[in-house]
Amino acid sequence: MCGITGIFDLCERRPINRALLEAMNQTQFHRGPDEGGVHCEPGVGLAHRRLSIIDLSSGQQPLFNEDESVVVTYNGEIYNFTELTKELQQAGHQFRTHCDTEVIVHAWEEWGEACVERFRGMFAFGLWDRNRQTLFLARDRLGIKPLYYSLLPDGHLLFASELKALMAHPDLPREMDPQAIEDYFAYGYVPEPRSIFRSVHKLPPAHRLSLRHGKRDLPPPRAYWDVPFAALPPLDEAGAVREFVARLREAVQVRQVAEVPLGAFLSGGVDSSAVVAMMAGLSREPVRTCSIAFADPAYDESRYAQQVAQRYQTDHYQEQVDSDDFALLDRLGELYDEPFADSSALPTYRVCELARRKVVVALSGDGGDENLAGYRRYRHHLAEDCLRRPLPLSLRRPLFGALANFYPKADWAPRMFRAKATFQALARDSVEGYFQGVSILRDELRAPLFSPAFRRELQGYNAVDLLREHAARAPVNDSLSLVQYLDMKTYLPGDILTKVDRASMAHALEVRVPILDHPLVEWLSGLSPTLKIRDGEGKYLFKKAMEPYLPNEILYRRKKGFSVPLAEWFRGPLRERLREQVLGERIGDSGLFDVDHLAHLIDQHVSGARDHSPALWSLLMFDGFLKRLDVSPGA
Repeated sequence: MCGITGIFDLCERRPINRALLEAMNQTQFHRGPDEGGVHCEPGVGLAHRRLSIIDLSSGQQPLFNEDESVVVTYNGEIYNFTELTKELQQAGHQFRTHCDTEVIVHAWEEWGEACVERFRGMFAFGLWDRNRQTLFLARDRLGIKPLYYSLLPDGHLLFASELKALMAHPDLPREMDPQAIEDYFAYGYVPEPRSIFRSVHKLPPAHRLSLRHGKRDLPPPRAYWDVPFAALPPLDEAGAVREFVARLREAVQVRQVAEVPLGAFLSGGVDSSAVVAMMAGLSREPVRTCSIAFADPAYDESRYAQQVAQRYQTDHYQEQVDSDDFALLDRLGELYDEPFADSSALPTYRVCELARRKVVVALSGDGGDENLAGYRRYRHHLAEDCLRRPLPLSLRRPLFGALANFYPKADWAPRMFRAKATFQALARDSVEGYFQGVSILRDELRAPLFSPAFRRELQGYNAVDLLREHAARAPVNDSLSLVQYLDMKTYLPGDILTKVDRASMAHALEVRVPILDHPLVEWLSGLSPTLKIRDGEGKYLFKKAMEPYLPNEILYRRKKGFSVPLAEWFRGPLRERLREQVLGERIGDSGLFDVDHLAHLIDQHVSGARDHSPALWSLLMFDGFLKRLDVSPGA
């Protein structure tokens, strides 16, 4: 796992400022503390920070082909590199190393832009071909590895693994994107392809971008893959169970290749426990597993992790963290560069910190909920869609909209008595209904945060528009597949994978995600929705398949997930800090917010009248971003 950086001159072949490129590269030292490399020639510069995993003695980057006409800087792992190496050698290519990086340059020579379609793994890379005068950027299918890019006013294109590397360039425009701010307060992160800055974009997952000298305009990235959701041939449940286990085991097996200590996260949930069970069956040595326990039993699930560790006799390493672990608040702004409001980033950072003491590579269970419909919100959405279906939207919107306006809000009441929220959901179409359910701040909570001037600047844009764009391209024909697809385009890369990448790379830890193996993802997407949710049980097939491997207490319990007691923090130890930051100069001087409304939110929350912790945490993290913006290089 590594960090990559580059500068490319679209206009001509001006000399690259090597010292500046090295400074940009150094901001990502944490991603690759083992080695660093830089290559510069007229019009292009590539840089790299390396965390050595495979072929420790060679494989330094930037890496060239035989005649040094093609050079690559690359972050990730290509798991089928051995098979590709043999195929490319048979085609006449000569290899000097035994690392997966060299496969990329020869695959480019052999297949051009289509090379990415042959790669199985997680990757982001920049490749320069001097003969074709082409810079080629690409990102893996699911967005496991990040890639930011920006075209400067002077015609130089910058790219890097993290936004902080681009921010080290003094000419990077820092104007915030109003639509990105709206997205952030809706989703809790800035979804692809936007970044918090107008001038910076994220290359979307499964996209590639080709650039040439002399072509000043930046072409749009092009997709090379999508989650197909193509129905599989009829398959009975027993057959589906057997095939799922075989595919999961093989996805785990190819991710166990490493020349450094390797292990796994073990939370005690279905996903990570299944990965550990597969690893144990494939390894002669005890699997190294890591988990954290919380001092507060309301948040602690460590006993379930212990059950799995004991069953498979793993070399288990566990450490307890304080439930009031808010010492990392300032660190989060440094890690994520953009505003990022998923509070589970705190325990994720701690478990990565713990894992790195024992291993350099860790397998995780991320992706199970998206692939096999594990989130409770999926079941709620299907129930709402069943209620929507009998009446057309033209009738539902005015009828249930009026009822929602009339009915009092009752957040304090049991769910069955919260009719207002139900009426609101029925007044919306399916995409809008899902958006309101997945938003950390619904429309009626989000809009009052903003100042009148900022709302005018949005020009009618609403964060739901992003989901509508994805839905219009979705290759699906049922409600469950649609929301799975939407999450794979937004929540999975923008939140889950971003959170894990930054937290793990902060500790020079590589995380591999077998449940996001793209052949497995393709197969799972084609399963009938009834194999994903049945009788109100999410991950139906996953749990059935794991019954021989894991106890029912783990498979069928209600999972808590990584969570922190924000509401209590804001009424206790963080109360003064909350007022100081949310009502401070940075937020107030930004002109983005209605400061009187923010004060009202704090007063209501501190008094216990309402729980506004999602909004307040989002504001706290946004202030952390503004603070970093003030002091970062080039600001």
